[in-house]
Amino acid sequence: MLLCAGALSAAPDQTSTALDVAVPMRDSVRLSANVFRPQAPGRYPTILVRTPYGKGSAISPNYAPFVERGYAVVVQDVRGRYASEGVFRPLEQEPADGGDTLDWIARQPWSDGKIGMLGGSYLGIVQWKVAALNNPHLKAIFPSVSGCDDYLDRFYSPGGAMKLGQRLLWMSENLRAPHFHPDFAKFVLHLPLRTADVAATGQTSSMFQEAVAHPAYDSFWKSISVRERLDKIRVPVFSVGGWFDNFVESDLLAFERLRGHSGVHRILIGPWPHNMAAKLDGVDFGPDSDVPMRAIQLQWFDQFLKGKDTPLLSQPPVRFFVMGVNRWREEREWPPRAHPQRFYLESRGRANTLAGDGQLRLRTPADQASPADRFVFDPQDPVPTAGGAVCCNPKVFPWGPHDQRAVEQRRDVLVYTTAPLPGDVEVVGPVRVVLYAATSARDTDFTAKLVDVLPDGRAQNLTDGILRLRYRQSLEKPELARPGEIYKFTIDAGVTGNVFQKGHRIRIEVSSSNFPRFDRNPNTGGPIADATDLRKATQTVYHDARRPSYLLLPVLRD
Repeated sequence: MLLCAGALSAAPDQTSTALDVAVPMRDSVRLSANVFRPQAPGRYPTILVRTPYGKGSAISPNYAPFVERGYAVVVQDVRGRYASEGVFRPLEQEPADGGDTLDWIARQPWSDGKIGMLGGSYLGIVQWKVAALNNPHLKAIFPSVSGCDDYLDRFYSPGGAMKLGQRLLWMSENLRAPHFHPDFAKFVLHLPLRTADVAATGQTSSMFQEAVAHPAYDSFWKSISVRERLDKIRVPVFSVGGWFDNFVESDLLAFERLRGHSGVHRILIGPWPHNMAAKLDGVDFGPDSDVPMRAIQLQWFDQFLKGKDTPLLSQPPVRFFVMGVNRWREEREWPPRAHPQRFYLESRGRANTLAGDGQLRLRTPADQASPADRFVFDPQDPVPTAGGAVCCNPKVFPWGPHDQRAVEQRRDVLVYTTAPLPGDVEVVGPVRVVLYAATSARDTDFTAKLVDVLPDGRAQNLTDGILRLRYRQSLEKPELARPGEIYKFTIDAGVTGNVFQKGHRIRIEVSSSNFPRFDRNPNTGGPIADATDLRKATQTVYHDARRPSYLLLPVLRD
């Protein structure tokens, strides 16, 4: 039961507070919200924060500066979470509930009808969901590390493999049954995938069941996707992402599309994982990697909720941190104008492991019969994930840059490396790996990882990706492979901003698993969600003159 607060109580810090205010939705469900506003009577612009993690009973230090600046702040538990009524159905509830909450705020005597939203992760997702409605009261949003598509960001990869570890981990920490004690190392291995929700939470999740019932990017996903509606968004968006965050590729794509309709939008990308305040083990990006985020947010909302002229709109709309040299770069567009540089895979057929003979070269292969590289993919013994853009508890599932040399000792990992670079190579933008490859299976996976190799040998991962072979033509219409047939396909290996410094080397790893970042392909060709039989597959990667596999990097040339 929600408690409807009476008179606002004045706090010693000149903030008036109302706790557990009942906000009615169109279906009569009531969502619980805390309202904080300046003590002085008046109508104020409002900052709305909607969260599934508990709104608490006091104003957070993150939001107090807004009240001090003359804003009201509303922090709300989303439907079915903590003090709010209803059933938690995150794939469908947030647009309508967000819109109803905006309308409710606009009707309050302390509101001037102008509302902004902020927050990261799920708190950013709800902003995108309601922004697509173009509610007249919503004047600006500030989502961080959030993405804009449920399929491509939260459940599956651009290559069609499920983002298994992070999805089950989030569920185990937020949706588990009372007194249930999940074990990450066990539930990620659970088969069949269709019942992994029970292994992770102790109960069935309707959200997870809907996701596994729709492994392709079909009408179900398109109907709830903000990505499909970006051209309709007119609300000014300031988006923040991190190079080692799961959502960064989608954050940048959304900005690119929004900029096609308006020049008002902004984006900031730093060298961060999902938690921008987290410290990364063994890597220091320097003091300049920190930014005054609260000051930027205040300027953004002052601009659009208070009508003040701030410096933000006179500055370049794209700002990103360049790793390697640890400096910020500003651009007028995304992606910045870059030279697409191909690095061709080469070997004498023995690129397996770090000790193999795999190389990356700028010249095209001249040999018409260069021996191909082969490895056996055994889903019972997958290549382990070692950092990267994963989420959301680094104590359980480590994120960010890690030394990859232990992974590169495996025979099911092909390693291709340049010679030491004669000068700096600045890479900013999408990373793609084009392979000519064959498999003994009806369906399988191919993975690619971009690595910066330091002079001391440390192999630091930058970004990675996977392609489920049945989705080589499109995510909408899967098509099984013919065993032994050679296919040309592209692996979306994510996005990065990094200078490979003089004396460093550029490396890619090619394999067929990155587990538990992505789920394992059973190599049978059947439905992934129901598989319990895991089979080995023999993979062949070609790199001769007729089939020149290559790494494609966007290289900036000032």
